[in-house]
Amino acid sequence: MPEPCRRKEVDVSENAIWVGAVAYDPKVVPIWEGMRRYFVDEARMPVEVVLFQSYEAQVAALLGAAGSHGPRIDIAWNTNVAYVQADRRTSGACRPIAMRDTDLGWTTVIVAPAGGDVRSVDALRGMRLALGSRDSGHAAILPQHFLEELGLTAERDYTAVRFDTDVGKHGDTGASEAEVLRAVLDGRADAGAVGSPFWTGAVDGGVIPRGALTVVWTSAPYSHCMFTARPGLDAGIERRFADALFAMRFDNPAHRVVLEAEGLREWVRPDRDGYASLKAACERQGLFASDQAQ
Repeated sequence: MPEPCRRKEVDVSENAIWVGAVAYDPKVVPIWEGMRRYFVDEARMPVEVVLFQSYEAQVAALLGAAGSHGPRIDIAWNTNVAYVQADRRTSGACRPIAMRDTDLGWTTVIVAPAGGDVRSVDALRGMRLALGSRDSGHAAILPQHFLEELGLTAERDYTAVRFDTDVGKHGDTGASEAEVLRAVLDGRADAGAVGSPFWTGAVDGGVIPRGALTVVWTSAPYSHCMFTARPGLDAGIERRFADALFAMRFDNPAHRVVLEAEGLREWVRPDRDGYASLKAACERQGLFASDQAQ
């Protein structure tokens, strides 16, 4: 009789560095398979990857105490909102490690039908503004914040038309931004707020009929995603992890496949100042209230 099939045991080092990411799209799996391969085979670091279904679960794992119930990770690939959450809950003890070059200088744009009634921010008074998922920094939290600084408050000065289609993913899927643009195109909203990368992709990809929509306002720049280390992570591990990221080269074909899939040309050192506006927005909108009991 043939030998029964035996499952091969996977040897995971006791010194494994556990890295978390959120599975917001099927493409995330090959990206992180490539990242792990690079760390293990080339950088010689025992990296293991855990994929989460929400950034809230990932932040909880990043902040979990040793021996506590549930998963615990050493480093998280966080959105700007997730980083701000972790930073707040640890009073700054979560350390930033690295960002993509494309995470610097993000903006939010407000778009409206070309030649329509909304041609400036002030024209939003009494109008309907489409916003993305409520936990999206670029498509909901920050546009509301910036507009409040300009004297425009949701439900007082304009009506917010909200699309909470990917809550937990912090707007990563782009699904809510797609709904925002559809709402403006079909007249369910007079204007809409989306992140500048999504808007550029929609225009370049021909998703928006040529000349149908125009940008009427652009926000101040801010930062987006960041690798974040848990409090107490060995400084040597953190340094080696960062150095391995910085050693990836766009002109190396093996590296380029992963870098292009993740939307960058090079990893750069984090700019903490780029999160100031989001921190202020979360404070003003009461998004840290649930952290008081943490």
